[in-house]
Amino acid sequence: MTRVTVCVVRQEADLAVAPLTLTAVREQFVDMTAPFMQTGLSFLLKQDGASEGSSFSLLAPFSSDMWAGLLLAFLMTGLCMVLVGRISPTEWAEPQTDEHSFTLLHSFWYITGALTLQGAGPHPKALSGRVVGAIWWLFCVLLLASYFGNFHLLLHSNNKHTHIKSFEDLANQDVIDYGTVEGGSTMSFFKYSNNPVYRRMYEHMERKKSFVSSMEEGVRLTQEGNFAFIGEAVSLDLAVAHHCKLSRSQDVISMRAYVIAVPLGSHLLKNLTIAVLKLSESGELAYLQDKWWASSCLDAGPRASGALRAHDLRGLFFLLGLGLALGLLLGLVELLSRARSRAKDSKKSCCSVLTSELNQRFGSKAPSAEQDAADKSKA
Repeated sequence: MTRVTVCVVRQEADLAVAPLTLTAVREQFVDMTAPFMQTGLSFLLKQDGASEGSSFSLLAPFSSDMWAGLLLAFLMTGLCMVLVGRISPTEWAEPQTDEHSFTLLHSFWYITGALTLQGAGPHPKALSGRVVGAIWWLFCVLLLASYFGNFHLLLHSNNKHTHIKSFEDLANQDVIDYGTVEGGSTMSFFKYSNNPVYRRMYEHMERKKSFVSSMEEGVRLTQEGNFAFIGEAVSLDLAVAHHCKLSRSQDVISMRAYVIAVPLGSHLLKNLTIAVLKLSESGELAYLQDKWWASSCLDAGPRASGALRAHDLRGLFFLLGLGLALGLLLGLVELLSRARSRAKDSKKSCCSVLTSELNQRFGSKAPSAEQDAADKSKA
């Protein structure tokens, strides 16, 4: 019998409002109101120990925003290869007659080969294309190193603990110790249960002396790791709402109810029972539970343990962006140099020749009238 119940039995208190479950033993010594909350038995684990297997474990090393960033980097690099292949005169010397090598399809195929560290030809000939290719190769090498390094850590972490989802899983492992409050109704349930699994769990707790003096101690031991605290699900949910590193098992057994205890024959019993029923029927109890059991964890969204985010590798993305910008700049410099050389030969303005070059590379393949006239004068 708990301390608060003893106080009521001794008439040291008029009533007991606590996480007090309705049991046959307590009913013999105190009067109890109608239940104001339903609960059951479950257990707390530190999140690392409660990790579940996933069908998409290959995606676990990176978070969702990281994968989105990689897709964007892939598309941007492919488009940059296309632009550099068209702009650079070293890569595409004669737009009127030659076909450029780096089409959209080949550009994506080329960077895919680099991503798998295999390569795919033809390779860039221009300095600008080689800069883009080299930066992408460096990006891929560092990215793969981060991926496989984090994947190894996740596998190592997952293998340290059994994937514990139920009481049976908890009973069938010896990595994590477990216990409950000594002398409470939860301990009595395991002690007198006819279920062999629960009886075996009680014998384990008795042998290991893993009982705790209070729920606060059980929560503290769970936070320290390698311990699972068994208690009432509602109380455990409140602990999870305030301690972001904890999680509660979805397995709930031995459904029970919380009640208010009063001394035998107390005149308060009827009024308290009516008040509890009114609060329950009006939905006020459900509202209060949602209010006070709300999680205080700011970043408690679903996230794979240890998954790398785009923010963690922002330097790598910055390096790639800088390399792509440098490659495009070098391509423009190469084209500008060719335009200046042709402008001197044809005695035209550099701007007009540059415009003509850009039209040929990004517009019609047919040579312009001015280019035809220049060729005829040379002939």
